[in-house]
Amino acid sequence: MLIGQLVKETGLSKDTIRFYEKHGLINVSRKERRENNYKEYSGDVLQRLLTIKRLKNFGFTLNEVADLLDMIEVNEASCKNVSHKISEKVTLLDEKIRELIAIRTMLINGVSKCVEGCSPGQLDENCPILLSDDFYSTN
Repeated sequence: MLIGQLVKETGLSKDTIRFYEKHGLINVSRKERRENNYKEYSGDVLQRLLTIKRLKNFGFTLNEVADLLDMIEVNEASCKNVSHKISEKVTLLDEKIRELIAIRTMLINGVSKCVEGCSPGQLDENCPILLSDDFYSTN
């Protein structure tokens, strides 16, 4: 199938498919080209792209996806091995969630203090939330 068909089947853009090919996540050999030099993608490439998309939707980075694809290639993607990778990812996500909540809290506190601290004469001045760490404290 041509790249346009892959786009329809996977929901990925042409640029994304080309990016994955450039970075070695999918391979199309020279033999898999038409006379007009168009690439002919196999059903295996389609399935691999769908797997990549699934793993990306789970939040895995491209490097993590590449590792998981390598495990699949050599039939080492057992439940035990995969569950370990997933547990590591969940730990990272939990940490990121905590970081995002802290940033959210800091911004909410900053906005509250900024609105409370601005006076009518300061309306045209730079907002202190951008200039001072005092506006982020939780006090």
